[in-house]
Amino acid sequence: LATCGLNVYAHNIETVRRLQPFVRDRRANYDQSMRVLRYAKDANPGLYTKSSIMLGLGETNEEVLETMEDLRRNNVDVVTFGQYLRPTEHHLSVVEYVHPSKFDMWADQARKMGFKYVASGPMVRSSYKAGEHFMEHMLRTAQQSENLP
Repeated sequence: LATCGLNVYAHNIETVRRLQPFVRDRRANYDQSMRVLRYAKDANPGLYTKSSIMLGLGETNEEVLETMEDLRRNNVDVVTFGQYLRPTEHHLSVVEYVHPSKFDMWADQARKMGFKYVASGPMVRSSYKAGEHFMEHMLRTAQQSENLP
């Protein structure tokens, strides 16, 4: 799939390592997702890779930071952060409604870590027009580089 002509390969990590068994289907796990992202980048180094993290499930700051570090270690280019919202009463409860300033903090941290694009906010969803926003950002950056003397 990574070599079929895609520009962006998206695979969501969803949450921190500790919470994976409670959040994701048992057939998926943290390490598997990291391997998928790494494989996509190894198969096509020019491909932009993207992942998303839901906040508000009881994760700690240290766990979010560790997840971001793991994503960068696997050469993930784009990360999004959104508030977990319970879709039905049969799903996990929201542990915390994360303050918008904390989403800003994670966005700043992600940029410092070298993510090429970040979308972060309570209403951000994993897709969140991420492809469109990212490509607009990359095109602006490329145009600015071309206009340099």
